[in-house]
Amino acid sequence: MSSPHDFPLLPPGFRFGTSTASYQVEGAADEDGRGPSIWDTFCAEPGRVVDGGSGAVACDHYHRVDEDVALMEQLGTGGYRFSIAWPRIQPTGRGPANAKGLDFYDRLVDTLLAHGQQPMATLYHWDLPQALEDDGGWLNPDTAVRFGDYAAIVGERLADRVEHWVPVNEPNVASLLGYGMGRHAPGRTLLFDALWASHHMLVAHGRAAIELRRAGATSIGCANNHAPVWPASDDDADVGASKLFDAVWNGLFLEPMLLGRYPADLAPLMEDIMQPGDLATIRQPLDFYGVNYYNPMKVAAASEGSELPWENRDVVGYPTTDIGWPIVPDALREFLVMFRARFRAALPPIVITESGCAFNTGPDEHGVVDDQPRIDYLRSHLNAVSEAIQRGVDVRGYYCWSLMDNFEWAEGFTQRFGLVHVDYDTLVRTPKKSFQWYADLIKAQPQHL
Repeated sequence: MSSPHDFPLLPPGFRFGTSTASYQVEGAADEDGRGPSIWDTFCAEPGRVVDGGSGAVACDHYHRVDEDVALMEQLGTGGYRFSIAWPRIQPTGRGPANAKGLDFYDRLVDTLLAHGQQPMATLYHWDLPQALEDDGGWLNPDTAVRFGDYAAIVGERLADRVEHWVPVNEPNVASLLGYGMGRHAPGRTLLFDALWASHHMLVAHGRAAIELRRAGATSIGCANNHAPVWPASDDDADVGASKLFDAVWNGLFLEPMLLGRYPADLAPLMEDIMQPGDLATIRQPLDFYGVNYYNPMKVAAASEGSELPWENRDVVGYPTTDIGWPIVPDALREFLVMFRARFRAALPPIVITESGCAFNTGPDEHGVVDDQPRIDYLRSHLNAVSEAIQRGVDVRGYYCWSLMDNFEWAEGFTQRFGLVHVDYDTLVRTPKKSFQWYADLIKAQPQHL
């Protein structure tokens, strides 16, 4: 066991948790009335997923809830962020609730509470019912209306026991990669026309927040993916391109939620998309602001003939994870400090709703998974959070991505983000060394001394 002096120290009451998502862990894709999602469809298309994998079985969490929640209790975390599969609740995205789907999450919430884990439920982590995509998906404003209906159903059943709610996970990734670049489901390549999907996801966030409050929810936030954006050089063209990309990746989602407006550079593009009252719907009071952080991005001006006005460049000079993402904990601290400085009174308390890394170490001949690079990553990023708090940023929690290795979207099963190793053939769970380190970290915090 490490000495307490080796650990970042966070304020008393700071929430340590883990995160997962329904399609990445649950499996049971065609059981108990669940309908198909856009990710089921996407995975079935050859070439979409690196290894040809899908979430049909994933980690089989649907059948292993007790085992997985016992791991959380062993870890000593105080919270678990999971997502609810919309196709389990409404197989076609509309109509009455599927009782067996609701029963699953009802039991999950009760099991979490019985083992000391406060639930943070995400309503949408990218698994849109395929029937709604067939009607236009997030390009169709009616999908946001349907999402409000879905939120009302789930809220009525679970709002009395779920501590925190997140309506939509990473709307920037879901809309820009799913509808703009074609790298995620549903695989459309609409470039700037993906802004229609972005806007409707934001409206859906607002509609869901309204319905959840009506059902008695007391803590509603978001989980927005944010990346500090660095220009590739001091050249005016690179600086201008980086500012535009920053507006599209970050500002397009945080400014409507916090300020009720779109970034000035993008507002003209949104005029034809918005309906009267949309911005008021989006700007619902937030009890916390969830930040999903992985790495900064570097941006240059586009080459001649490019379809977009920017180009993404590699962030060099830093170590990388096995998925190739740069490890820059200082960028997390800088983002948090600048975020508070810019938004001040408009910014509610912050929670790091996702942060983690892909290192693909497996068990050695003794069954030990020695993932020291993950320990180093977690230590450095929690130190960054601690430093931001010392500089006046109100950060209330850190949810590690992820509790266990899982289906990593277009990367299939090739990238492992978990504190727990999953053998995808046998589904055996093996806590890694990082699991024990995280448990020791939690025990070493001020409230435990």
